[in-house]
Amino acid sequence: MSHAGPHAAASDRQSTGDDGAQQEGPKTWRDVVGAYVGLTKPRVIELLLLTTVPVMFFAERGIPALGLVAATVVGGALSAGSASAYNCVYDRDIDEQMRRTRRRALPRHIVSPTSALVFATVLAVLSTVVLALWVNYLSAALSLGANAFYVFVYTMLLKRRTTQNIVWGGLAGCFPALIGWTAVTGELAWTPVVLFLVVFFWTPPHTWALALRYREDYRNVDVPMLPVVKPAAEVGRQIVVYSWVMVATSLLLWPVAGTSLVYPIAVAVLGVVFLVEAHRMWRRAKASDVLSEINPMRLFHASNLYLSLVFVAVALDPLLSR
Repeated sequence: MSHAGPHAAASDRQSTGDDGAQQEGPKTWRDVVGAYVGLTKPRVIELLLLTTVPVMFFAERGIPALGLVAATVVGGALSAGSASAYNCVYDRDIDEQMRRTRRRALPRHIVSPTSALVFATVLAVLSTVVLALWVNYLSAALSLGANAFYVFVYTMLLKRRTTQNIVWGGLAGCFPALIGWTAVTGELAWTPVVLFLVVFFWTPPHTWALALRYREDYRNVDVPMLPVVKPAAEVGRQIVVYSWVMVATSLLLWPVAGTSLVYPIAVAVLGVVFLVEAHRMWRRAKASDVLSEINPMRLFHASNLYLSLVFVAVALDPLLSR
């Protein structure tokens, strides 16, 4: 259950602001354990699971079986961790040069690339086995497909070649909505597709805000994130466009899934607040190209809160509408 949107997105938060010197080799067993945990990018996993479990509540129209939730969460976490670890192996050259990522395990030489590759593969296998045995084959296949898409399409093909890298690469991070639904129902439907699209349109505003903050890092390693090749004002404009489509898509769940009024009222309020923040950042970007004045991290953090609360509304709607 990997995540490019929420992948490149939240993923990058865990090393934000780390400018310390690189270290050579592990110091203690705690360093090694911490390094392997770090390879999985735990904050990415948190965000991915936040878009999985609420969909299970919605699919069940109540509280799903706790054993099923546990198996889905474990399988999904292993899959997301595997994808992140593969990403760390492939991107270790640029991670070592970027302030934001230079304190990850591979740049600090606490874990070798071979060990990290084996670790990622073991996680992928365990994830597939857990989901296939204790959830269902469809959820296992979707999770494995998302993992492969993130690694081969986003990390290896798109990231270093196009400004649209996280737009299409972000598809991998949308799969948790499908996996949560299929875990309960055993089949796909339009309802999880709408939620899939909400995450898809959420990913560019979320990731571009972070990339704007660290555009010099990306420029220095020749990764063509949109803020590297376009002025801040244009980045702000595109963020606003995607934000409007995201909010409109979130409201589609009301007629498509037949929710109560709890959901559309909640997401309408959340949408207005997010759109106000997106427009404010765009205005600041048009007025100045200075990062401290644009303050893109304000929108980045707002996007995390927005997505979290939208999916909380997804989980609560069937419980409050009984």
